[in-house]
Amino acid sequence: MSNAPLSEGFMDILGAMAEDMLSGRIKPPGPDAAPVYQTSHIKRRSTKSEVEQRRVSLYAIVRAMHPMTVRQVFYQATVHGLVDKTEAGYAKVQTDLVLMRKAGVLPYHWLADNTRWQRKPTTFDSIEQALDETACFYRKALWREADCYVEMWLEKDALSGVVYPVTDTYDVPLMVARGYASLSFLHSAAEHIRGVGKPVFIYHLGDYDPSGVNAGEKIESTLREMAPGAEIHFERIAVTPVQIEQWSLPTRPTKASDSRAKGFGDISVELDAIEPGRLRAIVQSAIERHMPRHQLDVLKAAEESERSLLTSLIDNIGGAE
Repeated sequence: MSNAPLSEGFMDILGAMAEDMLSGRIKPPGPDAAPVYQTSHIKRRSTKSEVEQRRVSLYAIVRAMHPMTVRQVFYQATVHGLVDKTEAGYAKVQTDLVLMRKAGVLPYHWLADNTRWQRKPTTFDSIEQALDETACFYRKALWREADCYVEMWLEKDALSGVVYPVTDTYDVPLMVARGYASLSFLHSAAEHIRGVGKPVFIYHLGDYDPSGVNAGEKIESTLREMAPGAEIHFERIAVTPVQIEQWSLPTRPTKASDSRAKGFGDISVELDAIEPGRLRAIVQSAIERHMPRHQLDVLKAAEESERSLLTSLIDNIGGAE
């Protein structure tokens, strides 16, 4: 692994490749693409040229699939033959991404990290500014007239930034369980479900391993227990055995130390192994079973019209002063 700073040669290669990608002369790597760089099977230290080529390839992956987590980049790097599927391989990817961001060639917002955050109250300098902010962030309640209620449940906090752009667009709650959800969190969710008064569709995304699968089952059973009488439809939409086979997802041995491993099978797959674009597509497809895209477009147009009306009211207030 090299911690060397990024050379001018690397910057030149990266710049040329970015131009080619923007012009359409080359296509970014997809989940089924051939490896963009093949690592050597000989255990030796990478040359400077090989390190720079690896970083160019990592840039291409992140540019095509962002926002991504570091672990998702690592899995895509193993799929494309950039690094070995080992802790050492992960360390190489992690170091490369740090250096590329610090050098200013990889935008920080392309990599998602929702495990660390800040709480701060929203404040304004004036009433006019508060109203202006309200106009900017005004959102129509898209599901108020819908005949059902939809929630997306995610096992990993780190991946919330990857799927949030979709749930945000469709005004769907994103529930981050962090593995086995706490009883307090489940109770709060169940209380809300009980008050919805319409069929509830819950979609769960988690690791395909004994604990990941069982965590989803526990969420379902506890919500049903705590929200008696509610019509709950619960479905695991990732990771599934069909996805593992169809997409040739990177696997790892099932941990024998897991108390639930008996009878599960020899292989496990992390949710991070699904390419980010596919993960977002899975979420969008599940939501669009209940709110088709054309319906969303109509509601968004109404939202924009109402936002414009609010803005004109703010202008009138400002003109009256």
